[in-house]
Amino acid sequence: MKTLRRIITAAAFIFIIGNLSAQSPPHPNGGVAPGGSNTPVGGGAPLFGGMGILLILASGYGLKKIYDARVKL
Repeated sequence: MKTLRRIITAAAFIFIIGNLSAQSPPHPNGGVAPGGSNTPVGGGAPLFGGMGILLILASGYGLKKIYDARVKL
């Protein structure tokens, strides 16, 4: 009985997973030809926002390490 239940459960999972599919990605530039609108071909992702935060946090971490090394002397 347990074996039959496991087989049915595995078959159900395989069937469900096989029928799931992701949505297709949107057309670049909203369907407009490249260079035909103000958005770049790669999209309008704000690159500096995340990089700026990362650089600020990394420099703060580095300064704290330098400070701790000097205080330890």
